Amino acid sequence: MKTRVLTAIVALIIFVPLLVIGHTPLLILTLVLGIIGISEILRMKHRFFVSAEAMISFIGVVVIILPNNFWQDIPWVNSAHIIFYILAFFLLLQTVFSRNHFNFDDAGTLTLAILYVGTGFHYFFQADSKGLSTVMFGMLIVWITDSGAYMVGRAIGKNKLAPKISPNKTWEGSIGGSLIAVIIVPVIYTLCHWLPTYSLIDMFGLALVLSIAGQLGDLIESGFKRHFGVKDSGNILPGHGGILDRFDSMLVVMPLMAILGMLG
Repeated sequence: MKTRVLTAIVALIIFVPLLVIGHTPLLILTLVLGIIGISEILRMKHRFFVSAEAMISFIGVVVIILPNNFWQDIPWVNSAHIIFYILAFFLLLQTVFSRNHFNFDDAGTLTLAILYVGTGFHYFFQADSKGLSTVMFGMLIVWITDSGAYMVGRAIGKNKLAPKISPNKTWEGSIGGSLIAVIIVPVIYTLCHWLPTYSLIDMFGLALVLSIAGQLGDLIESGFKRHFGVKDSGNILPGHGGILDRFDSMLVVMPLMAILGMLG
């Protein structure tokens, strides 16, 4: 527990100032997180970080994370999607030239991983353009839902939510965590006059949808960890696991915030 708390304190000391500063420092942090995130998937796939498929994956996640306006002045490229397609094609070519050491399933896994990790962190950075209060709206929902689900689950949880994927999660904890987040976060934002373009009813609805999405993101990551037979996605954060363990919910919540029109 001491290690877990110490890691959290050190991470917050680094993370919070960069989140407040935003812009280029936050972009650099986001790119680093994305590269570490894709490296954790490569590690679970038992792929060398110097292999061709690993290099393609690292480039791909950087390409997806970079802001949209980065590509405006580059000839023949008006979006990251063109480069992403080319990189996906290179992964398919690797199935031809790897002498059966890299197959179609491997290419599909890494292509989806690039999209999953890259898109999540792309919108995490894009949220910065809407202001710190918008970023924190999503983050607070995730944190409060997670904490609330843990406390309620420990207190009254009996019915397993997804026993084959995450045996410690319960329906009581899941519902309780969402209810706590739906009540606390919108009230805090209304009292502090943050996100003024949203009514209290709107924020209740957004909080509910994002809270459920965050829990689904957690289950998705639990699912592929179970598939690869690992307890944590990595060990870069002692007591907490890997980057994907800490950002699994955010990788779903941030793109959904964009879909819901919260990021402009």
